[in-house]
Amino acid sequence: MSAWDINPSGVSGVLTKCGTAAEGLSKAGQAVQKSLPAAATAAGTISGMYCGEAPSGPVSGALAEFANAWGKDVAYVAQRTANSLTGAKTATEEYIKGDLKMAADAHNEALKEPKIDMPGQGKK
Repeated sequence: MSAWDINPSGVSGVLTKCGTAAEGLSKAGQAVQKSLPAAATAAGTISGMYCGEAPSGPVSGALAEFANAWGKDVAYVAQRTANSLTGAKTATEEYIKGDLKMAADAHNEALKEPKIDMPGQGKK
């Protein structure tokens, strides 16, 4: 039978580092979402006081295609990362609860009144 070998404080440290990295990825994704439309509007177009709104050009079209193609995948990765971190945290918490229950059960078993069956007594 194999045994579990989990170091809860080690898991906590790894989850903290992963959470920090995930926050960085999230911030980068949010920055792209904010800057992509502005980049699409400004890229390769002519606009100004006499030209009106900037028309859509080939670069903005390509950026829109990029956003449509990869937007769902990026959102999926972000959600999958969050779910993985939460799952690892929950699993480690349950592992700790299991250890504490086993220790409590062993302690309670040790505190039980002993049954002593002396030879020649109690049995007829």
